[in-house]
Parts: sequence; C-alpha cells; structure tokens
Amino acid sequence: MIYIALSVNRNVVILNKLFKFRDVKRKMEFETIIGLEVHAQLMTKSKMYCRCSADYSSDTPNTHVCPVCMGMPGTLPTVNKQAVEFGMMTALALNCEISEFTKFDRKNYPYPDLMKGYQISQFDHPVGTMGWMEIEAGGQKRKVGVTRVHLEEDVAKLSHHPAENGESFTHVDVNRAGMPLMEIVGEPDLRSPEEAREYLVKLRSILQYLGVSTANMEEGSFRCDANISIRPVGTTEYLSKVEVKNMNSFKAVYKALEYEAERQRKAFEKGEKIPQETRGWIEESGKTISQRSKEYAHDYRYFPEPDLPPLTISRDCVEQVRAKLPELPEARRDRFMSQYGLPLYDANLLTVSKAMAEYFEQAVKAGKNVAPKEIANWLLGPASGIINADSADIEKFSGRVTCQRLVRLLEVNAAGTVSTASAKAVLEEMYKSGRDADAIISEQGLGQISDSSEIEKCAVEIIAANAQAVADYRAGKEASLKFLVGQMMRATRGRTNPNMAAELLKKKLEEG
Repeated sequence: MIYIALSVNRNVVILNKLFKFRDVKRKMEFETIIGLEVHAQLMTKSKMYCRCSADYSSDTPNTHVCPVCMGMPGTLPTVNKQAVEFGMMTALALNCEISEFTKFDRKNYPYPDLMKGYQISQFDHPVGTMGWMEIEAGGQKRKVGVTRVHLEEDVAKLSHHPAENGESFTHVDVNRAGMPLMEIVGEPDLRSPEEAREYLVKLRSILQYLGVSTANMEEGSFRCDANISIRPVGTTEYLSKVEVKNMNSFKAVYKALEYEAERQRKAFEKGEKIPQETRGWIEESGKTISQRSKEYAHDYRYFPEPDLPPLTISRDCVEQVRAKLPELPEARRDRFMSQYGLPLYDANLLTVSKAMAEYFEQAVKAGKNVAPKEIANWLLGPASGIINADSADIEKFSGRVTCQRLVRLLEVNAAGTVSTASAKAVLEEMYKSGRDADAIISEQGLGQISDSSEIEKCAVEIIAANAQAVADYRAGKEASLKFLVGQMMRATRGRTNPNMAAELLKKKLEEG
C-alpha cells in the first residue's frame, strides 16, 4: 500500500484511507459544501431595543438616534415585541421548532460600526431551531436544513471616501444602528452555487409573503454571508471553512461561490494551505480577497445580556402567531394551478414575487372576459421584458400600467381592434407615459385596418416589390410566404391581422 499525503491548514490528510493509488493519480473529484447565513432587516416601526423610528433610509444621517442605540452608558434596552413575533413567524414558515425559553446575549467585537463595542444578539437559545426548506435546482428537489432563526440588532453604516490629498476618511451614520435584524442560519447542505441561489430566492420570497422584511438585496435589507469548503468525493470530513462576504445580488452570490470553490480546489491540488478566514467578493475583478482570519464563537466572548430578561414563549402564543401566517409561495403556486388552470412553469414564475402574484390576481378579477392564461402570458412575456429592460420591478410597472389598464389592452387585442404586434408597442408606451391603451391607439393610429380594399392594395404592392420572394414561393418554398407577411406587417405598422394578410397574399400569389 502506497501512502500519499496532502498538507492542508489543520492536519495532514492520509488519502490512502480514502482512495486507491490509481484514483489519486488522476484529477481528484471534489464536492462543494455550502452553508448560508442570511440577515434580514425587519419591517418594524421602531428599532430593536429603543423607540427610535425605523424609517430612516431617506433621512439625514444621525437623526434617528438616541442614547440607547448610540450605546451611551447607563441606558437600558427594551425588546421590540413586533420583532419577536416576526422572528416566530419566519421560524414557523421554515418549519422550525419554537423555543419555549429564549434569551439575549452580548456578542463582543471591536469594529468601528458597532457603537457599544458589543451587539445584543442570541447565542444558545434562539427563537427557532431545527427547521428546513425545500428547494429545486437542476430539476431535483431537496430538503435543506435551517439550523436556527435568531434576533439581533444591526450596526451603524460606514461610508469610506478618498480625500483630495490622497488620505481616505470614513463617515459613520448611526441611523441604522439598532435596527431589528433577523439571522437565518442554514445547515451546510447546499452542494452548488446554483442551489445556493435557489435557496436565497425562495427564502426572500417567503419573507416577502410573510410581510416581515422587504428582503431587498440591493438596498441591504437582505444580506448573505456564505460559508464554503470542499472535500474529496466519498469523504465525510469537512476541510477549512471560508466565509465570503460583500455579495449584494443573487448573481454575485452565484459568481462568488463559483470562484471560491474553484480557488480552493486548485489550492488543495497544489498542496497549499487553505486557512479558515473571511474573504470579500470584489465584483469588478470577479475574485474573492482575504480580509481577516475567521473568528470562532469563543472569540466573541458571549455572555447573557444583563439588562434584558429571558422570554418565555407559551404554546398558546405560538398558535396565535401560526394563525397569522399568510398563504405562502408554494401554497399560492398550487392554488394558481388548480384555480386558474395554469401550468406549473407559469405558476412558479408568477408566485416567486408576492407583488407579481397579487398583480396577476387583481388582473384576473378585473378582466372577466380575458383568460387567466392570457394574462399570465403577457405578464411573463412582454411585461417582464419591459421590466427587465428598465432594470425595474413589478411595483414600478404597476404604478404606470395598472392591472385594469393591462386588461383593457388585452380586451382590444382579443377583439381585433389592434394586432398583437401593435399591442406590444402600445404596452411599452403605456409604461413610458402612464396613459391608457385606447388613447395611445387612437393618437398613433394603431387600430387594425378593417377596410379590405386597403389591405388588398397593400398586398399587391408587397408582391410587386419582392419578386425574388414571390418566385421562391411559387417554386415551393413556403417560408417565403412568412417573409411576405412580415413585409406587409411592416408596411402597415402592424395594423394588419397577420392571418388575414397570409390568406390574402396566398390568394394573390396563386392567382398568378
């Protein structure tokens, strides 16, 4: 037996216990191990431990502050009851067990954005534990464990600026300090960046449906830290855990984890050490960089918060909170399929966003003469195209194109007043101007041509101007007819019914 050892940062791993020599000679196969820690800012009216307003985002820095959230000596915190309820709602939605006894602790670390020098968090008795969430990635459904859901406070916001003389300086805005924050810690059950992205998308959807957080990643109310390591396939021992921070979009999470997994693979194969550390994702370079060594729990010197009494949560209280849970994404998806006859694909896309699902249902109620499937097609097709092109969201779209206005457009399209091509152009103008479909159709003369003599005249002109396409059609090339129809649609600015145009052109071509 030949022994081969690769040095890693903790110990030398004796690979002969895991692989035969012929297996080691080829490129080693690894699996990726990912666990996510998600922080969601809660939508309460006041901060976590004081009465300062939580509505601070558009206000002047350092105006939503008080002695408590500024960490002044002699102040006494009090627990935000609404935040505790939001934590319980989230834990129940994630199939967690609600703790009958929960308490708050001091988590000590000396960062400049932490006014008190410690954070009031929860250590060994969180609100919820041992939950799970089902995700689907690559066509496979899997249960992913949720270790815990606990409450804590947010820190101040640091803004770093370069000075004119080359020396940098930092501004501190304490408005965010003390904001209610909920941390959802996942088990290391994810095996790819794709699964991590799907986990985050679904978790955000659940939080938005619950109404406990805006869960907007770009605005910072939904933040993710990822713990990632690798190990040779067939082994059970985790290698060094690396924490990745500074990921502010689902795309960034995917790219950062993809890069980090590959970086660790290459380092391991070279026999290099992989230290347990915190790394930051740099969007511009597409790389992670080392920031600091990774802390262990004992580094924070946790101890019970002396100014806050423990909380006892009765089973009656749990059931009262459970009764407040709204319809969640999966339940709504299933209802859309049964109630509106939508296919699984459409129902999934419509219910990822609570705002999109509500817009769809309002449109269905407003458009009694329009099929739900037709509304879904327009929302997932042309409407989503407009939203994506503007880097907007359904909330911005609905502010300009109400569900009643969308339904009216679909009605005139179904009645043949305007062609589908023209209707799509009208929808774009509705989004830009916020005006009704009828006004735009009338003003721009987009109504379908109803005069048969005018359509026939146009068909004759198209045939005369496209001799090669005519010859190709008469030679048996059916695709040439589609070309001629397209030319006719262009000439009439989409105002001709394409089926009528095709029939008329075919008739004229066969006449000789």
